[in-house]
Amino acid sequence: MTKMPLEGVRVLDVSRVWAGPLLTRLLGDFGAEVIKVEPLFGRRLVSGTRTLSRVLPDFPNGQFGERHWNRHGMFNDLNRNKLSLTLDLSMPPAIEIFKKLVKISDIVVENYTPRVMSNFGLDYPVLKQIKEDIIMISMPGYGMTGPYRDYPAFGTNIEGIAGLTSLMGYPGGPPNLLGIAGGDPISGLHGVSAVLVALWHRDLTGKGQYIDLAMSEAVASVIGEALVGYPLNKRIPPLMGNRHPHMAPHGCYRCKGNDMWVVIAISSDEEWRAFCQAIGSPPWTRNARFADQLSRWENQDELDGLIQEWTLQRDHYEAMHILQAAGVAGGPVLTGMEILNDPHLKERNFFVEIAHPDAGIHPYAGLPVKLSETPATFRLPAPCLGEHNEYVLGQLLGLSKEEMAQLEQSKVIGTVPPDIDTP
Repeated sequence: MTKMPLEGVRVLDVSRVWAGPLLTRLLGDFGAEVIKVEPLFGRRLVSGTRTLSRVLPDFPNGQFGERHWNRHGMFNDLNRNKLSLTLDLSMPPAIEIFKKLVKISDIVVENYTPRVMSNFGLDYPVLKQIKEDIIMISMPGYGMTGPYRDYPAFGTNIEGIAGLTSLMGYPGGPPNLLGIAGGDPISGLHGVSAVLVALWHRDLTGKGQYIDLAMSEAVASVIGEALVGYPLNKRIPPLMGNRHPHMAPHGCYRCKGNDMWVVIAISSDEEWRAFCQAIGSPPWTRNARFADQLSRWENQDELDGLIQEWTLQRDHYEAMHILQAAGVAGGPVLTGMEILNDPHLKERNFFVEIAHPDAGIHPYAGLPVKLSETPATFRLPAPCLGEHNEYVLGQLLGLSKEEMAQLEQSKVIGTVPPDIDTP
């Protein structure tokens, strides 16, 4: 059996919500042993994703069910291929256990505000004394330095301060959020790259290091065109809705059926001619107002209306296939149900079915990258709370059953949150 690329790498994951858990899930998918260190108590579980939302659609079949802290959809999506160790890091015995785990681990991932790990006595200078070549990544909203360092953040407000929100919206209207907390996955993916670079550096030099990743800077780095534009021409990009600075037509067009849409983007006169032929070359396509790219861009309102007359006669998949056959970039706007049943994604085995003892069997998004020799694997469902306490504490650290029983009696570890609200 082929060895997985990160097999033998142990990760301590004390991150929460989305950015950090996405980072560690990707490491786990490629073979790392990820130990999710999470609090036992419900009031702190809420800051994770086990009980982040009490909205019924976030739970299987719209039901909380028994042991609902193990059933939350987002938690189970972000925490496959991980082990769960419950530790309340506000308690001294838990701190000592965590330090012992650092001695036998390679990477520590956290995304609290900067003061938290220091308050626990578990910041990088301390961990480096325990294991000199440890790699630690911190992922606070605004980084570990600067006047905003202690401000709490979620991906949504990070979108705003990083400038992304200022680019979203329609002319004359307010800025819009993405619809997802985009700062989280953007930061998580940057974090994966940083950790892998640090691992490579350690292999070359034997030295660990500390990674300071600011979510706000991760998001700002992906809107480079807007950032570069202002120093060049002192202009702030206007809100354009679905329009494009130079492509036309470019937008989202209503199709036949209930709330069906297709996205069309045309970047050149050559593509425009292919588009006209694909839709049957109606007389309006020969109008001088649409003769070249600049003319089409200047007359987009009229152009969009004429294009939508064509798209309204077809469903979104049909429109895509007609346009793509002519070499025109067009794609349907899919709902979650349609994505799950899309024939292209099915043929590529993008979704994987994972069986969870409390949540049941459900499809989850796999990975968009497919390595020919060392593909990702989906070995474990998201862990139940404290499911691997005995393995981590007993087998890895050598604690006796009596010691573990004392820790459980003291509420340092456990499998049932004693103060969680019952729905």
